Amino acid sequence: MTTADALPDSAVVSLTTAKQMRALAHPLRLRILGELRIDGPRTVGALADLVDEAPGTLSYHLGKLAEFGFVEEAPELATDRRERWWRAAHDATRITPSAADAPADERLASAAMLHQVADVYAAALHAAVDAQQGQPRGWVDAATGGDTVAYLTVAELAEASAELEAVLGKWHAAGDRDRPGVQAVQFIVHASRRP
Repeated sequence: MTTADALPDSAVVSLTTAKQMRALAHPLRLRILGELRIDGPRTVGALADLVDEAPGTLSYHLGKLAEFGFVEEAPELATDRRERWWRAAHDATRITPSAADAPADERLASAAMLHQVADVYAAALHAAVDAQQGQPRGWVDAATGGDTVAYLTVAELAEASAELEAVLGKWHAAGDRDRPGVQAVQFIVHASRRP
């Protein structure tokens, strides 16, 4: 089970082809998609300012994301014909690592995608550490981080993963960006057998 499993199917896009995985396995595209999911629709210009890239570069990458159904235009938000708004087409992406017997191109694309996701998670953790210095004490004290090693069977790892995903699903469902006093909070969970 993944956090995506706690959401309705209409809110989730599943990566099922090597082409989809390769299209999303790009750090800027992952960042664009994340920003649109967290902060809602934005114009190309606003995204360009946010990620410090040229509008033309952003337009190209938004086009690639749209080609594979990750984002969509939001023309109803435009105030004039020149303004192009974009939004995430789904709340989450279901990423399932390829099995050992999958075709080679799928295994390579899956590994590339998962490596990019790991890099994005690492960058998010670094940014969180840096940002804590300027946050109110209550937010800093409420945050947590850590790791542990447990000696488990395959079945126990599956059970632990399902429990972690249920916790993430609970808090995702409870979130409402329109409530007073709320801020975006990112949970990053990864459990796997050590190499």
